[in-house]
Amino acid sequence: MSIRSDVNLLGRTLGTVLKEQEGEAFFDLVERTRALVRDVRAGGDDAELNAMLRGLSGQDAGNLARAFTWYFQLVNLAEEYERVRVLRSVTGVRPQSLEQALTDLKAQGLSAADVEALIERVDLGLTFTAHPTEMRRRTIRNHLVEVARAIPDLSDEGALDRVTAHVEAMWTTPELRRLKPTVLDEVKGGLNYITSIARALPELQRDLRRAFKQVYGVDSEAEVPVRFSSWMGGDRDGNPFVTPDATREALEVHRERARELLLDAVKQAYADLSQEEGGHEGYRDELRALHNAVRDGQPVELRARLEALHEQLHADGQHRSADTLLTPLLVITRVFGQHLVSLDVREHSAQTGAAVAALLREAGVEADYLALPEHAKQEVLARELRSRRPLWPAGEALPDELETAIGPIREVQRATRQVGQAAFGRYIVSMSESVSDVLEPLLLAREVGFRILPVPLFETLDDLDNAPHVVWELLSLPEYRAVLGDGVQEIMLGYSDSNKDAGFLAANWALHEAQRRVSEVCRRAGVRWRFFHGRGTSIGRGGGPASRAILGQPAGTIDAGLRITEQGEALADKYSHPILARRNLEQALYGLLLAAARRDDDLNPAWTDAMTRAAKASAAAYRDLVDHPDFIPFFEQVTPIHEIARLNIASRPVRRPGAPSLSNLRAIPWVMSWTQNRANLPGWYGLREGLTEIGVDLAREMYASWPFFRTVLDNAQMSLAKSDPLIFDEYLGLTGEHPLADQLRAAYQETVALVSGVVGAELLGNEPRLKESISLRNPYIDPIHRIQVELLRRARATDGGLDEFERPLLLSIQGIAAGVRNTG
Repeated sequence: MSIRSDVNLLGRTLGTVLKEQEGEAFFDLVERTRALVRDVRAGGDDAELNAMLRGLSGQDAGNLARAFTWYFQLVNLAEEYERVRVLRSVTGVRPQSLEQALTDLKAQGLSAADVEALIERVDLGLTFTAHPTEMRRRTIRNHLVEVARAIPDLSDEGALDRVTAHVEAMWTTPELRRLKPTVLDEVKGGLNYITSIARALPELQRDLRRAFKQVYGVDSEAEVPVRFSSWMGGDRDGNPFVTPDATREALEVHRERARELLLDAVKQAYADLSQEEGGHEGYRDELRALHNAVRDGQPVELRARLEALHEQLHADGQHRSADTLLTPLLVITRVFGQHLVSLDVREHSAQTGAAVAALLREAGVEADYLALPEHAKQEVLARELRSRRPLWPAGEALPDELETAIGPIREVQRATRQVGQAAFGRYIVSMSESVSDVLEPLLLAREVGFRILPVPLFETLDDLDNAPHVVWELLSLPEYRAVLGDGVQEIMLGYSDSNKDAGFLAANWALHEAQRRVSEVCRRAGVRWRFFHGRGTSIGRGGGPASRAILGQPAGTIDAGLRITEQGEALADKYSHPILARRNLEQALYGLLLAAARRDDDLNPAWTDAMTRAAKASAAAYRDLVDHPDFIPFFEQVTPIHEIARLNIASRPVRRPGAPSLSNLRAIPWVMSWTQNRANLPGWYGLREGLTEIGVDLAREMYASWPFFRTVLDNAQMSLAKSDPLIFDEYLGLTGEHPLADQLRAAYQETVALVSGVVGAELLGNEPRLKESISLRNPYIDPIHRIQVELLRRARATDGGLDEFERPLLLSIQGIAAGVRNTG
């Protein structure tokens, strides 16, 4: 079967359920709406469509949005299976595979030993976060998993019956959460994809070994350089629900999931390694002992003992058994161990500063630490770090303000004692602006006698510009270097606030320059470094294909590897099936190996000068827009930002503390608002002015020869292609005549023309599959947009209207997110 036949069958299944559950009249309404929207999209008049929508009851409007939403949920499953089907059918060397990476590296002159050393030097760190772009309830996701399992057999009547039953059950299951998810809910949901990843990793390991044999003709013991972390249960920045208790519960879930994963893998290896010698099952004896230790939660040197067993199999001539039957258990043990994922703790610098101030005040060291100038803060912190004494009396209970700051560190310390150091990752300091921001968590950790390595997170445009100076000062402090030792200095880069500050182009250039300059600082200081990219799923927040983003990194800036956040619907999109997990991991590793091997060549000064000028012009245009006195009211009128705030999709509030403003609005609802109305403003606005400053001829040269610039424009293409002026005009109708409306219309059209002129093709001309997917989705997502606009108009017409139309509005938000996919 083909994707078209799969989609048709699933669509007919949904139609059957709608007729049975809602009646022929409702099914006819769905079909009529689809036909009218298709006519309008083709250039027809929209009077009949608008009249029909105005006549709908709130219940019918909600059900209509639900019907098209379920169509998208099913289409997404069909597209997912089509990707699996295509991957299974590929023969020869896949593009962006590990074999292709080694082939490319060999062509660049790297020997097998060089590549092994490169793999040993770098790693790809993927960090799961609980950002609220995955809006489906777990119950609904479970139904969709069962539908997905049946898609390969849709031609079978029994499989089609099972699909229909699950669609029927979903239609009468509430999609919207009655309560906000707890932190523990987010932990459990985000870790669901570990199972698929665990099945993919042994295949990826074999791919790497086969690639060495195929490309270099040698056997290799190289290990796939990938590791996994999580923020769920440790990310305290702006989330009052991530308490020390929540952190402890998250770590308990990690241990339990790791135990389940290991026990399953040990059982499989036990079943496979059935060899006997002299009537004695030596291999099984060892596996039985390891199984019992894991089952009982005992600390055990799993990796060392399994590697010894692997060597013994080879010594006994059981080469295939060692490399095929024991490899899955070895890989799972090496990557997940008894900890599953490394939990990071993240806290806002203002909170760590306040906690340190309280600690110093109560200990009689400094009465008003926060009032000190930066140099004095550093002196106080350095003096205390030279001392080993804790500031709080041992055994005495901490006041609440200190317990909330120190408690999570105590919990990760306890976890490392139970399952090893890998249970904890790093301590991320949000909104790092100074050296003292990075030093403060070290003082908190000392109170429990635990070593942490702090990671400054540079988020705003000013902080990115100042990052090299902060990192140089930090690495110049003997007290800090004593803590870092031979460790790797991580530096996290935030895509969200820099984009909100300066817009798409200027933020991308600021990130590029921060990486380049911070890398030089670390190199001069003789310290290994690793950048941690806080990417979202939307283009405005660093989204787009991971391999493309990695290949677009500045040359010479990848030292010890990269870390990347994985979040929201991206987890399901990338890791819901082992074959998809394997493909996404190999593509990311392909990009990492090639980017890490790239030499630190001097960039063409004409290009860097052009980008500096372009960023300045772009940022000025962006700030002129968002600083316009009418912008915030305009934003609140043409987007469903207030309605998004009502969604029970995350434990974290949509704003940081403080009076409502653009600066404290979190990036996900900001971006999500603009994807709902299909303007996608954070992913392209200001690019027109930047490209105009560069000039088309020079921009074409930069696009052809500079990976960074090519990545930026290719991502902008995707954002512009997913924008839709026809739909955005409907939302603009909510404001009446407004000067900003014409400004945005003109900016979009001129940006599209400029980008197309630079790349030499219409938008996504080089990505036909994505272009076709967008085109096929529009006729089905258009009705949900129009329903949402009508509901917004009604809800805003009267006091309390939002309460009356809340449910259908939230259903429409969920439906658009399902159709657009990369929402935040």
